[in-house]
Amino acid sequence: MKKYWKSLEELEAINKNEKMEVQPEFSIEGLTQDEIKNRFKSNRRDFLKLLGFTAAYGAAAASCQQPVRKAIPFLHKPAEVTPGVANHYATSFFDGNDYASLVIKVRDGRPIKVEGNELSSITQGGTSARIQASVLGLYDTARLQHPLKEGNEISWDKADREITKELEAIAARDGKIMIITHTVISPSAKQVLADFVAKYPSTEIVYVDTISYTAMLEANKNTFGIETIPAYHFDKAEVIVGFNADFLGNWLSPIEYAADYAKGRDLTGGKKKMSKHYQFESRMSLTGSNADVRFPIKPSEEKAILLNLYNAIASKSNMQTLSAPQSPVDISKVAEDLLNHNSKSLVVSGTNDVYIQSLVNGLNYLLANLGSTLEFERRTLTKQGNDRKFKAAITQIKDGKVDAAILWDINPGYHCPHAEKMIGFLKKTKLTVAITSKNDETAKHLKYALPMNHYLESWGDAEAVTRKYSLAQPTINPLWNTRQAEENFMKWAGIEGNYRDYVKKYWEANMFPLQTEYTSFSSFWNHSLQKGVFEPEAENFECPLFNFDYVNQNAAAFSKIEAPEGIELVLYQKIGLGTGEYANNPWLQELPDPISKAVWDNYIAVSPNFAKEMGWEQEDVLQVGDKFELPVLIQPGQPKGTVSIALGYGRTDAGKIGNGIGKNAFLLIEHKNGMRQYAGQSIALSKTSKTYPLATTQTHHSMEGREIVKETTLAEYVMDTKSGNESHFLFKEKYLTGNVEDRLGITLYKKRDFPGAHWGLAVDFNKCTGCNACVVACQAENNVAVIGKEEVKNRRIMHWLRIDRYYSTEDGTLGSELVSENPEVVHQPVMCQHGDNAPCENVCPVAATPHSKEGLNSMAYNRCIGTRYCMNNCPYHVRRFNWYQYAENDKFDYNFNDEYSRMVLNPDVVVRERGVVEKCSLCVQRIQEGKLRAKSEGRELRDGEIQPACAQACPTNAITFGDTNNESSKVFKLFEDDRSYGLLEELHVLPSVMYMTKVRNKDAEASHGHDEHHS
Repeated sequence: MKKYWKSLEELEAINKNEKMEVQPEFSIEGLTQDEIKNRFKSNRRDFLKLLGFTAAYGAAAASCQQPVRKAIPFLHKPAEVTPGVANHYATSFFDGNDYASLVIKVRDGRPIKVEGNELSSITQGGTSARIQASVLGLYDTARLQHPLKEGNEISWDKADREITKELEAIAARDGKIMIITHTVISPSAKQVLADFVAKYPSTEIVYVDTISYTAMLEANKNTFGIETIPAYHFDKAEVIVGFNADFLGNWLSPIEYAADYAKGRDLTGGKKKMSKHYQFESRMSLTGSNADVRFPIKPSEEKAILLNLYNAIASKSNMQTLSAPQSPVDISKVAEDLLNHNSKSLVVSGTNDVYIQSLVNGLNYLLANLGSTLEFERRTLTKQGNDRKFKAAITQIKDGKVDAAILWDINPGYHCPHAEKMIGFLKKTKLTVAITSKNDETAKHLKYALPMNHYLESWGDAEAVTRKYSLAQPTINPLWNTRQAEENFMKWAGIEGNYRDYVKKYWEANMFPLQTEYTSFSSFWNHSLQKGVFEPEAENFECPLFNFDYVNQNAAAFSKIEAPEGIELVLYQKIGLGTGEYANNPWLQELPDPISKAVWDNYIAVSPNFAKEMGWEQEDVLQVGDKFELPVLIQPGQPKGTVSIALGYGRTDAGKIGNGIGKNAFLLIEHKNGMRQYAGQSIALSKTSKTYPLATTQTHHSMEGREIVKETTLAEYVMDTKSGNESHFLFKEKYLTGNVEDRLGITLYKKRDFPGAHWGLAVDFNKCTGCNACVVACQAENNVAVIGKEEVKNRRIMHWLRIDRYYSTEDGTLGSELVSENPEVVHQPVMCQHGDNAPCENVCPVAATPHSKEGLNSMAYNRCIGTRYCMNNCPYHVRRFNWYQYAENDKFDYNFNDEYSRMVLNPDVVVRERGVVEKCSLCVQRIQEGKLRAKSEGRELRDGEIQPACAQACPTNAITFGDTNNESSKVFKLFEDDRSYGLLEELHVLPSVMYMTKVRNKDAEASHGHDEHHS
């Protein structure tokens, strides 16, 4: 019988038919009497406020602590600003790692919320967790607030004069000027750099990306004759084969790929076909957790598997094969499916190895995928960094051949594995300038540190994919004495004016002629700026041919397999923290990792079997080579003989929140054939006598083994829907038609009538990837507090929306290969279910949990006295209690405790006080705003017009919101779909949230006892 479990402890308890022990919220074990007194010390006011002695006294106690709020009226109100009404501005985001076209919500001059731009064909209205959290970075007081020279404040004019003078002197003697930056995708910024080079001809520009894709670029040049990355179309692929490419998480363009991937998995509207996804990977990634069939492999095994797969396809195409060792896994079924889907498949790899990427190119060419699922007519431009050129640049700096080094928005003092040496080389350079957002690990060592604007304070443009342009505009004036990065090069090159005018002139000269819709440039510019995107037709581009001669001439190198001795390492980016640029962002630090569910730390992820074999236990501290120490986290799905460590931690100059959290795993990067390697290197680990506590949410809110996840296979789903068999959906309630009372008989609840709207939400398991964009979007929209690692360990995390991660397997024996190496995974977003018969409403003594006339389970904060009866009576564990004054409390200094961080607060949602319960409201403020807008315009609400924050942020459209009383609405149709079911429907809560059964496209023989699970 299929079993679902969140942790190995829970699985063991299930096997023993026991309940998991829940740690008390206030544990006093091992404390002295004085420590116990101090922990529970409270005054009369706190007692009344926490325990709610009476409603009157509780309200009085709360009211006397309300902070003073000051409102300053406009002396001269801007015409476009109406107090209380939001404005929205289109802009673009690109930080060298992530790209998105966005719409920014601005209230009273303050950007407070990031949304995706639906007009962009690249990101298609989607966002990611990091991009959602980027608005908080605007108000980060750790940002560099004024120019520095050798650590001391300097004026912009003086800095410009001094830098220009030195650059001119260097150019006069034909000295070397070097600009090192991440990939620049802005056409106008590239023109600025070109103008700078024209003024200083001895300038060299070097691109270096924090996560390198050099091998893809070089392999494409060797095999296709073009040094670029093609556009991938996962929506057109009926069979997807991934090799260590986390394309739903961090690889290349995950927002774009997730949106397309979900289209291929969509089974709504009676569809009976979906893509099939195989994933070979060396850690449990977000992408692997969503795959139909997952193969855990060591990094050293990837090339052998690819060689065998290449040979299987090449032999069927009468092409020359390569010498290959026996594949460690059976790839016959994968090869068969690929051959059966000619021109409708896609093979990708995330490994920075030229030969591996060349084999992938050969496979896609032999399968006729060029021009279909991947194309060079549209090319991805976000990764142009070159490891070889960067290494050559470092060598020149080391040898004293560089007179001026300008580092633009990069931090090699943290990202480079030999950071100390790099800094030492730079210190010997005559002129060093950092154009940076923070006085970080690199900038503090350079002669000049020049603060650049946040992207929400900046003008610009972007071309993430060829001939798909987007514009960026500021949504607020610079908060501090910072400057647009491009204006530095304009000043030093003697270009007059500001960067806004420069961008505008560039677009008039280069973009305006690409269209015929507008006759005047001003109209074209205004419309493009308003829409945020401009996407003319692609240029004609001849589809390249694959260079088989390159493969045949280098056959020995292709066939060479190098397997390191001992334990193999995998380095990766977390969904939240990424490369570490946002280490000072508390929303991202406290975002549970989709797989491990850990927060506020990185760790060494080890499979259960391998940990047992090595004598390691959870939270044991291991010495990693001679670099640092990290704790062990037992991670199902991690291949045996390997460990994985997240990058992005171990910052020392990120800010007070990010400093000193975790260890810097960039130090473990090695170079092979001139390219950075993130996986496959041998690593020495030794156990110390220490332990280190980790904070994870994987066992929070356990639902005690009740059936909450439903899944089936595609073959079974098609068979059942054809025959009308609903055996897999036994508890499916058609409560909209009243059938539930007929089936369950008498009920204590009166039947509720909702004559107007009845709001509901549908979550599609086939589309939800677990990316967590919705979690951060909810946090930003609803002013959800951050509580810190210690409080998370006490099970008090405040997120209104959580994504539960369940492992599943038919064989529940602890220690089996299936459990420890390769469990199946389901991601389930859980928020307040807004049940029509919500059990929380019956037990509140002060009626703080009323049910609205539109089906919402509401919260009246000013009534709540903190009894927590509602929390105890909630079967979904979705209510949160404010144990402390999280906001505006020095103990929780990562919340809204200064005049800048408070600017991010949404004024439509109250900041909750200590001692009250809070939870998801389905963004009732947005519902009211939509209703008022429709009323003022004299029309009815349109379906889909109102979007809660979670639905709007989702890149895959996995969440659908609407009026379930409207039979033509999308949400009503999803509620009536064969796959829909309510969470714990047997309790007769009548939830307003429905889930769509997950369907896996896998062979029936691999379905793991599905029938028993659903019968």
